[in-house]
Amino acid sequence: MCLLLAQTFAQPARIDLDGVAAMQTVLDREPGQYLGHPTTVLLRDGRTILAVYPKGHGKGAIVLKRSTDGGKSWSDRLPTPKTWETSLETPTIHRLVDPKTRKDRLILWSGLNPARYATSDDEGKTWTELQPAGTWGGIVVMSALERLKDGRYMALFHDDGRFFYSTPQTAGTFTLYKTLSADGGRTWSFPEAVLSRSDMQLCEPGLIRSPDGKTMAMLLRENARKFNSQVVFSHDEGRTWSVPRSLPLALTGDRHVAKYGPDGRLLISFRDMPPVGDWKGDWVAWVGTWDDLVNGRDGQYKVRLKDNKNSWDSGYSGVELLPDGTFFMTSYGHWAGADESPYVISVRLKLSDLDRQ
Repeated sequence: MCLLLAQTFAQPARIDLDGVAAMQTVLDREPGQYLGHPTTVLLRDGRTILAVYPKGHGKGAIVLKRSTDGGKSWSDRLPTPKTWETSLETPTIHRLVDPKTRKDRLILWSGLNPARYATSDDEGKTWTELQPAGTWGGIVVMSALERLKDGRYMALFHDDGRFFYSTPQTAGTFTLYKTLSADGGRTWSFPEAVLSRSDMQLCEPGLIRSPDGKTMAMLLRENARKFNSQVVFSHDEGRTWSVPRSLPLALTGDRHVAKYGPDGRLLISFRDMPPVGDWKGDWVAWVGTWDDLVNGRDGQYKVRLKDNKNSWDSGYSGVELLPDGTFFMTSYGHWAGADESPYVISVRLKLSDLDRQ
């Protein structure tokens, strides 16, 4: 059943961290300037984090900042290539490994048509200009990226018919696409449709593997607000996927980003978007297990990370796990008031902090 569901399991414990200033850091704020939709990448040293976000709602010049102390403090805005000023969509950033050199490569994506990307082979100190990945495009490119067991990388995004082709098609059918790279992100295959539906507007895929690495779960936003968020599973490295199944209301929202904690529990950051609720539109996290995800259970904790004064515009998040077990999470929102410009903050916590609440 895919319609909006009543909760059938015990509600997760609710923890409100909105007022815990000691956990929060302002990453960037500019009076009168919309700053939103951040993503982050943790470098191999376990302490250097890069954050990217647009000056505008998705569309806008891409800002780049660096932290060398696990997100406790941040650089000024760093120089970026000229083409980054022309970004038309939410930027995303990922770390890959070149199969020949075995060195890390960073890739930054900017969507719509054509989808473009820039790369860095020196840990983000210098970058290429944005270049087309092909003749295709899409929305929130790439919301998820995963290394496959054969060494290739699979990246996922969605489109509603307007941007995949150079000539817009009729919007309405939402399609999830995957593209593959065998050379550490230098080139990408023509995207293949993974799932296409007109009854549900499934988008913004977020990926997490099972603890044994054999199964991937794709968590999906349902943009029409007619259904719960959905999940599909793959047991063959993304070649085929199960039929969508409803997530519980505790996980219904937008732009899920998941990481495992040191003890094997999952933390998933997202924008809370149930049909009703006093945290609707806020930046939240869910804590549970892989088995909770598979069995549709509500999990252990539902955590409000920050109260968004706007009814919906917040919650896109980077999530990193630091070597000491600290989750470093970054998002944007209208934190100061509904009529104030959104800005970017971070929250640092350990699961043990939640256990003590």
